[in-house]
Amino acid sequence: MDYIKVELSDGVAILTLNDPSKRNAINLSMNDEICQVLDELENSKEVGALIVTGEGKGFCSGADLDDLLAARERDNIRDIYLGFLRVADSTLPTVAAVNGAAVGAGMNMALACDVIIAAESAKFDSRFLQIGIHPGGGHTWRLLARTNFQTLRAMVLFGEVLRGPDAFRTGLAWKCVPDEKLMEECLTIAKQAASYPKDLTTMTKVAFHQLPSIDSSDDAVQHEVVPQVKSMESEEFSLLVQSLQKKITSKPSPSEEQD
Repeated sequence: MDYIKVELSDGVAILTLNDPSKRNAINLSMNDEICQVLDELENSKEVGALIVTGEGKGFCSGADLDDLLAARERDNIRDIYLGFLRVADSTLPTVAAVNGAAVGAGMNMALACDVIIAAESAKFDSRFLQIGIHPGGGHTWRLLARTNFQTLRAMVLFGEVLRGPDAFRTGLAWKCVPDEKLMEECLTIAKQAASYPKDLTTMTKVAFHQLPSIDSSDDAVQHEVVPQVKSMESEEFSLLVQSLQKKITSKPSPSEEQD
């Protein structure tokens, strides 16, 4: 791999965008590598969650401008978005460890993850309009889903840049932590997700992806019936319930504790 690197830690894959000389800008080759690696990780029994981060002091500076212009010439701008769209569609629980600047399409890479954890020095910068291009890759939809209309407009129309603490305050980031604690915090949350049965997290992610089409309480209940019943048929469910029942029956009653 020339543009990314992957390492494993207790069931968690850490995917690092690895082109620090260009502040980890997204290029077409990087996208190909991301897609290939995610196919492998999702099929691996050893991997239950994914962390995406950037090499060096930056997360991702956006799309490589040469590739962006080339995509325009081919009238296929979607090519430049394939990497983070693949992350967005992943069946693995995903965490963005934003260790520096996430700009334009690089911000999309963070938004593609289930959870964003920001370092205090992180910087979220939409920057599409500043280079004369309309937002792309579902940027406005993803940003609105995390925040609110005012934050969306402030960042996209007015060029407001959010540092880590403000990203947390607006809901763009789930947590903001000191820089030196970033990977530790991300691994903690990712390992929790990785500890669950992989089939269960996969079904849950699929259900998440279908949520935008649900518009009533009855539909929401029905939406979850089939995967919930399927999960209850698993061996893991039976074992976990048995373990819980043992804990409950072995716990002293209030009267016994008083005696």
